Amino acid sequence: MKNEKLERINELARKSRTQEGLTDAEKQEQAELRREYIEAYRASLRSQLDSIVLVNPDGTHTPLAKKSDEKLH
Repeated sequence: MKNEKLERINELARKSRTQEGLTDAEKQEQAELRREYIEAYRASLRSQLDSIVLVNPDGTHTPLAKKSDEKLH
């Protein structure tokens, strides 16, 4: 995510805490920017997790396995 967008997220957050508050258009913009930020964060985390390789005692390498949804709940 570009620094300009992060700065805009912070600017809107600061404005929302003031007495002035946000307009409806700014609230919508803030929600969209937050959604975009969360998607970028998740993609970055997935990329990091996908690059993890386990080294077994015998020296072989095994990629980190993804857990199924059943095991997560």
